[in-house]
Amino acid sequence: MPAPRRPLPRRWNALPALVRNAPPRVLLVVGAVVVVLGILIVTRPLTSLVLLGVYVGLSAIVMGVLELVGRPAGWWARAVSAAWILAGVAVLVWLGRSLELLPSVLAVLLVIGGLASVGRAVTRGTASSRVLSLAWGVAQIALGLLSFTWPDVTVLVLSVVFGVRTIVFGVGVFARGVVGIRRPRPRTTPFDAQRAVRRRRARTRWAAAGRYALSLVLVATAAGGWWLNDWLNDGAPVVDAFYDPPAEVPGGHGRLIRSDAYLGRLPENGDVTRILYTTRDAVSRPAVASALVIVPKDLPPGPRPVIVWNHGTTGVAQGCAPSLRDASATRWSIPALEQALRAGWVVIASDFSGQGAPGDYPYLIGKGEARSSLDAVLATSELRSDLTLSPDTVVWGHSQGGHAALWTTAIASEYAPGIDVLGTAVVAPVADPPALARELLSGPPNALLSVLTSWVLVPYSRTYADVHLDDYIAEGSRSIVLEMTQRCPTEPGVVVSVLTALGVSEDRPLYSADLTDGALGRRLAENAMTEPLGSPLLIAWGAEDEVIPPKLQRDYVEGLCAQGQPVRWATYAGYDHLRPILPKSRFLPVLYDWTKNLIERRTQVVDGCGLR
Repeated sequence: MPAPRRPLPRRWNALPALVRNAPPRVLLVVGAVVVVLGILIVTRPLTSLVLLGVYVGLSAIVMGVLELVGRPAGWWARAVSAAWILAGVAVLVWLGRSLELLPSVLAVLLVIGGLASVGRAVTRGTASSRVLSLAWGVAQIALGLLSFTWPDVTVLVLSVVFGVRTIVFGVGVFARGVVGIRRPRPRTTPFDAQRAVRRRRARTRWAAAGRYALSLVLVATAAGGWWLNDWLNDGAPVVDAFYDPPAEVPGGHGRLIRSDAYLGRLPENGDVTRILYTTRDAVSRPAVASALVIVPKDLPPGPRPVIVWNHGTTGVAQGCAPSLRDASATRWSIPALEQALRAGWVVIASDFSGQGAPGDYPYLIGKGEARSSLDAVLATSELRSDLTLSPDTVVWGHSQGGHAALWTTAIASEYAPGIDVLGTAVVAPVADPPALARELLSGPPNALLSVLTSWVLVPYSRTYADVHLDDYIAEGSRSIVLEMTQRCPTEPGVVVSVLTALGVSEDRPLYSADLTDGALGRRLAENAMTEPLGSPLLIAWGAEDEVIPPKLQRDYVEGLCAQGQPVRWATYAGYDHLRPILPKSRFLPVLYDWTKNLIERRTQVVDGCGLR
């Protein structure tokens, strides 16, 4: 009679098959080493990325070989064995080429493991074992597919999945070693044998119950993951076809491509149109941008003065455009909007290129922001036959938009000579990006700072050829950093960015180099606007600003005063970063009156340097 065939290993790991009959002392050593390995993988996802890859790659190859040597029955088992070997080789090969490809390969490996578990559920085992294999297979496939949906958390997901599996297996091996050393082989009697049989039956029943319970947990986990994925995706903004530029666009910058009704809430005293137009980016490449044009309902005759509004940070992804949001044309988003419309002014608010319309977003890149704002004004002049824009223009901006406003005024006479900028009002402006970077980076790293840093670093690397992303980020973190730029602060998915940053920060910082040094530091310095503008300037900020330290605003004002720039400034006690531009702010009457006096050429105090 031929010897019975040895059952095939039931896990994809190679170690179970290799240590099945090992001596107890070997089990102790192997178990301890495997537990430490698992802990490293879970707690140090970036540091242990190579370790994870070597472990998984070698294990997959050995597992596939063992399956083939065991002569698997049927094409499914042979196909899975071959897939293990190929995937293991792919992991080891890609380790030497790019760690960025490793998470995707590991996700594929997770799917293969799930298919193997499904195959075992179909071919062999008790009912409870089959149910558990099926549930575990489905859960692995679901986790693998979700890893592709959220690339930046792939490393963390796989680290937890593989790491926990490794820890559990290591603990089991170590426990077997302890039991093997401490328990002598007893002499058995027939009575002992009967009792052992009863114990085995009881353990079998409990094991079956445990398998069914674990199966429910796995199915619930997979279902919960897909529900969470749907919820996060449903909350993401949708960029409609309006923002897709045609194959051919008008030549030159500031040309209107198309216009359409704004889909959000309307102001009480205005009509809102969204426009798509041509512009140029910071390095003079042709680009497309979108904007909101807000016109008074009762449009007075004659040319209308223009307010150019530059919005604060909304993210850097295409879907973060203010014109896609519901309240972007209300007084909650644009300060003193209703007063401006009642005065007969036209308010033009650019999204900046790369938001709404496709392209690279110029976050804190002065010329890119400014050109988008100025070209929105030029394109608006083509919008309606009954709308004539006056050259008289006042530029407003908040936070990042304050930076954009300063640059808009600085380049207006050269880039758009038909626009006469009478003055510039900025609230909590980022006038000096390098100084802000040094201030923020001087404190302890945190998740929100990691997200904000990605919003600066990625656009700079895409705009300037000498700024290389890999020079500033930790090895293996490219997908994490890039994905952080694809979510807006207002969508639920930003939680994924924050949690990922938190998880990785427990390992090591995402950013491995000084962000104010090298090519990035030089480019940040190029985008500072600390020079006099030559026209009236109004600056305000909250004394309790939690985003941009008030010290930077005071330093900025002192520097301008020393250079002879007329500056009217105000700081508001008890106000945070956003409060100065919200309804009922004490700053809004100041902003409106100052702007009205400029447009009407009335005498007013425009220089507060002597008041400091």
